[in-house]
Amino acid sequence: MNVKKAILSVGLDKVLGNINPNIYGHFIEHIGRCIYSGIWVGENSDIPNMQGLRTDIVESLRAISPPVFRWPGGCFADAYRWEDGIGPREQRSRRRNLWWGGEESNEFGTDEFIMFCRTVGAEPYICLNVGSGNPQDALSWLEYCNCQGNSYYAKLRAKYGHTEPYGVKYWSVGNENWGCGGHFDPVYYAWEYRRFATYLRPFSWLLWGKAEPSITLIACGHTARDWNLRFMEAMRYHLYLIDCLSIHFYSHNPELFGGDIKFTDEQYFNLLNDAQNLEANIQDAIRVVDYFSEGSVDPFSKGRKDIGIAVDEWGVWHPQATLQTGFYQQNTLRDAIYAAVCLNLFNKYSSKVVMANLSQTVNVLQSLFLTRDEKTILTPTYHVYKLYQSHMRNNLLAFQVQSPIIRESSFGKDSERKKLKPLYALDASVSLSADEKNLVITLVNQSLDDDVETEIRLVGEKEAEKVKLAVLNAEDVRNHNDFDAPDRVNSKEEQMMMKGKLLNYVAPKHSVNRIVVTLK
Repeated sequence: MNVKKAILSVGLDKVLGNINPNIYGHFIEHIGRCIYSGIWVGENSDIPNMQGLRTDIVESLRAISPPVFRWPGGCFADAYRWEDGIGPREQRSRRRNLWWGGEESNEFGTDEFIMFCRTVGAEPYICLNVGSGNPQDALSWLEYCNCQGNSYYAKLRAKYGHTEPYGVKYWSVGNENWGCGGHFDPVYYAWEYRRFATYLRPFSWLLWGKAEPSITLIACGHTARDWNLRFMEAMRYHLYLIDCLSIHFYSHNPELFGGDIKFTDEQYFNLLNDAQNLEANIQDAIRVVDYFSEGSVDPFSKGRKDIGIAVDEWGVWHPQATLQTGFYQQNTLRDAIYAAVCLNLFNKYSSKVVMANLSQTVNVLQSLFLTRDEKTILTPTYHVYKLYQSHMRNNLLAFQVQSPIIRESSFGKDSERKKLKPLYALDASVSLSADEKNLVITLVNQSLDDDVETEIRLVGEKEAEKVKLAVLNAEDVRNHNDFDAPDRVNSKEEQMMMKGKLLNYVAPKHSVNRIVVTLK
């Protein structure tokens, strides 16, 4: 066994901020088998269900406490007619699924989506149709979801059996409007954004004495070099209309990253290195919104208008995921390790990254679940989310890692990017529970060959009283769960006999580790 050494120093008294649970969010779209047969099977299905929702999916989601779900798209959103998806299901209009082929039955609409979110304990996040829609459609949808009383859409919601408002907080004004959402340029999108947002959040609220807006509005950003800059410049005098700017990031390059199951060791490292490009895109977006926020005044809070970043689509996109396959791909231990590194990254930037949504939950891209008829398997990425839920709502702590380098500097896939930093064996994130009793450390050993003996140093007044460990690993990073072997990649938990301020732990090669330290 090859063993390298590393040091992780944790500043117990150095709190950097709170970890927003929404960075552990998810995304579902009417694409492939994500919604139909993945989440929704209908009340008359032989597959066990709760009012049409797959029971096994619901129960497994509850186990990881999902904070938020984004819906109905994706590209699907900017051709979606929301009123097709309400009322008696047998009377709903069938429509052509413009982007992903086939017909949309509209069996799963707004009421079903809200039911799904409430059943699994998540907040709903609705993406509005800007590409082919208009502000009146958006305002009507908002009224249907959030208004109480005798207005037309509030009464319509009550007529369909939902007397109380849904209180949907998160709304994005379009999806990828630089592409499938209309191929707008950033200045024209800013024009449309102002037009929609003006009615979704009327400035007259200030005259009515409202302390703050009741909804969060998310604008469509981009990772292209100048999109965000030009959009924000066009919004300079209307920043009060923006709460978040979204970006999307997919690791998608068959030559560099290989396939879902078949890939070389070099392609393994290439994929993990791509998290540096994600970080660069996050940094770029933060710089732009902070530049325009500087010196601004939010008319609601009277303070600086801070704008958050929402990475509301992200994940690995393998070449096996195509339109013809319904964007179905397998999910290996490599994907789980990549997901863990990205979640560590979102924790790191949690003062500005206020939401992130893995794409997508069931049967599509880097999913948590794969289904076949009545069977469901949990992917390795699911197990990462089960481990990482321990960070949610904790306080982020400062830490330092001294780790062996497993790959020297290299160039990223984007020619405009600078040379990538070396890839270190250990990647980590550290948080402290609100009551300061539990320290949570997530430690990813990215090495293919070496275990890493890690000395964990606790710097502060408290020390460890007991330690619990959970490890996600397998014999090979290409291992995956399938319907013949659904538990080939799984996490294992155990107690560790460690106390004091110095803890020693050997992180196995290619593993994701969660260490929960009870402090005294």
